[in-house]
Amino acid sequence: MIDLLLDPMVYGFMRRALLVVVASGVAGALLSCWLVHMGWALMGDAVSHAVLPGVVIASMLGIPFAVGALAAALVAVALIGVVREGGPVREDAAMGIVFTALFSIGLVLIARFPSQQDLHTILFGSLLGVGDRELVQVLVVAAITVALLLALRRDLVLVAFDRLHAHALGLRTRALTGVLLVTLATATVSGVQSVGVILVVATLIIPGATAQLLTDTMRGMMIVAVVVALIGGVAGVYLAYYADLPPGPVVVLAQAAMFTLAQLFAPRRGLFPRALARWSGTMAA
Repeated sequence: MIDLLLDPMVYGFMRRALLVVVASGVAGALLSCWLVHMGWALMGDAVSHAVLPGVVIASMLGIPFAVGALAAALVAVALIGVVREGGPVREDAAMGIVFTALFSIGLVLIARFPSQQDLHTILFGSLLGVGDRELVQVLVVAAITVALLLALRRDLVLVAFDRLHAHALGLRTRALTGVLLVTLATATVSGVQSVGVILVVATLIIPGATAQLLTDTMRGMMIVAVVVALIGGVAGVYLAYYADLPPGPVVVLAQAAMFTLAQLFAPRRGLFPRALARWSGTMAA
C-alpha cells in the first residue's frame, strides 16, 4: 500500500498535479458551501463556461492563463448584472444568455486562431501537464480565494442566511455579494487547470452539496466540503494514474461517488435512513 502511494511521487508531474488538486479543491470546496446554500449553482456553471474566451486569448497573447480567465469571469459576472437589470429578463435567463454567448465566442476563437493549447486541453483540463508556471498561478489564485472567504466568513455567512438582517445590522450586503462573485471567479480560475472549463462547475458544487447532507452548520459544511474535495481529488489523481485515465473526469467522478454515498446513507437526510424511519413509524403505528 505504501509503495502504491509513494511510487507516483517519483514523477514531478504527479507532485504538481496533487498540489493543484489540493489548492483548487480547498478553494472550490469552501466557496461551494455558499453556492449551494444560496442557490447559485447556475451562476457557477455560467462563470465556469464564460472563462473560455479569456483562456484562449491568454494563450494567444502568451500571458498567464489565470489573467485571461479571471478577466473573462469578471466580465461574465458584470454582463449578467447588466442583462438582469436592463429589463424584465430573469436572472437564470440572463446567466444562460451570457455564458452560452461567451462560451461560443471562445469556440470561435479556437477555430479561427489556433494556439498551442488544443480544445481538449482547455475544455477538460491538463492536470498532468501542469508546469511550474501554471502551478504558481493556481496556488496564488487559490490562496486569494481562501483568504477572502475566511477573512470575511462571518459577514458572508450572515448575508447568505439572512440578507435583510445583514443589511439592518449595517453590513454592506452589495459589496459582500460582490466579494462572493469575485471569489467565484477566482475559484473557477484555480479549478480550470485541473478539470477544465466544462467540469470545473462540479468541483464548485459537489463538495458543498455533499456537506449539506451531512451537517447542519456552515462551519461544519466548510469542514466536510474540504474533506470531500481533498479525498475526491487525491483519490481521483491516483486512480487516473494507475488506470491510465484522464485525471480531471476521474476527480469529478470520485467526488460524485462520495455525494452518491451521502445521498443514500447520510444519517438523517439519506434516502435509506429516511425510508427506514418511515417504515419504523408505520410498524409502530
